[in-house]
Amino acid sequence: MRLLLDTRVLLWAAGTPQRLSREIAALLNDQANALLFSAASIWEVCIKCSLGRSDFRVDAGILKRGLIDNGYLETPVTSRHAITSGLLPPIHKDPFDRVLVAQAIEEEALLLTADEVVARYPGPIRQIEVRPGV
Repeated sequence: MRLLLDTRVLLWAAGTPQRLSREIAALLNDQANALLFSAASIWEVCIKCSLGRSDFRVDAGILKRGLIDNGYLETPVTSRHAITSGLLPPIHKDPFDRVLVAQAIEEEALLLTADEVVARYPGPIRQIEVRPGV
């Protein structure tokens, strides 16, 4: 199975994996699954970090290198993804979340998200439970 992690889930998987349930940790550790991260997530981290968001205080270059070193595959944002994101119903206004949904659809990947609003989109999306902050 192809798993695309949204930005928050990606940050938890990389920095505080104890926040993820055992079930999600097992999915991420299953060698049969391909783990994907979006270039949009790296972009989102850069922007929110530069705006001083404490929940995005991470060096995006180090994050990207760590993900690749741990077997994650980068998914670039393409014009096809942009077009699909524009066709989505107006459930969520965040462009990063919309492109992640579009990528999940176009790349035939299951998007893992903790965001209940994102999880309302039709398509291959799974809302996950997370443990309280550690």
